[in-house]
Amino acid sequence: MPISTISLVLFAALLHAGWNALLRGGADRLWSMTVMCLAVAGTCIVLALFMVAPAMASWPYAVLSGVLHVGYNLFLVRSYRMGDLGQTYPVARGSSPILIALGAAIFAGEHIQASALAGICLVSGGIILLAFSKGKLAVPSLPYALGTGVFIAAYSVTDGIGARLSGAPMAYTVWMCVLWGVLMPMVYIGRRGARSLFAYRPGMATAAAGGLVSLLAYGIVIQAMTDAPMGMVSALRETSVLFAALIGWFFLGESLTVRKVLACTIIAAGTIIIG
Repeated sequence: MPISTISLVLFAALLHAGWNALLRGGADRLWSMTVMCLAVAGTCIVLALFMVAPAMASWPYAVLSGVLHVGYNLFLVRSYRMGDLGQTYPVARGSSPILIALGAAIFAGEHIQASALAGICLVSGGIILLAFSKGKLAVPSLPYALGTGVFIAAYSVTDGIGARLSGAPMAYTVWMCVLWGVLMPMVYIGRRGARSLFAYRPGMATAAAGGLVSLLAYGIVIQAMTDAPMGMVSALRETSVLFAALIGWFFLGESLTVRKVLACTIIAAGTIIIG
């Protein structure tokens, strides 16, 4: 994988950890996530005016991905209600690279070399190790965290295939995010009403900024998946847990133990092997 691609995906990982920390630190995470989606949708509608539409063959994947992203949002918000960022985030993100590599092999015909697969396994194992406490996987929100990982794998493989068929990965990203950014507010309004969504609250600007950061991060990842195997790109993206652990330590008052340092070392080793 080219060093430029690796660098961009690692940058996306940093951005991804940042917006997850913003979401975890919010008082009403469902509202924050929905405001993020509105910001993404509004931005993407403007960007779409200046882009050539993606090929028709990619549109079913964009629609499916938009629906899967809504499921991901709902599971992620629920898992954050029940666990720390340093526990929930590693399970959700650590379970996805192996699932993505498997999905890419089944649905996209990708073949990964043994050394790269070993690197992916190290990254996933190191990430999940971050969630262990006293030798146990002590995550109150474990079913939702694992469900989040499944949604991540599903939309990642869907977007990897869709972007390759689109002929224009950035245009595909923009239109997929428009669909996602419209569907999520519809779900929110159905649950809580429009007044709850659009009434101004403290943190609205922060949530909107988080949406723009997430858009940039995922756009980088989709572009990378058109040039490199999805499992490898995913594993590099999930190094965001390294940044999440540090953010949780510095800003959210979460502990940084010897076990976490060891896990981060394993993740770094896997990243080097992939690179």
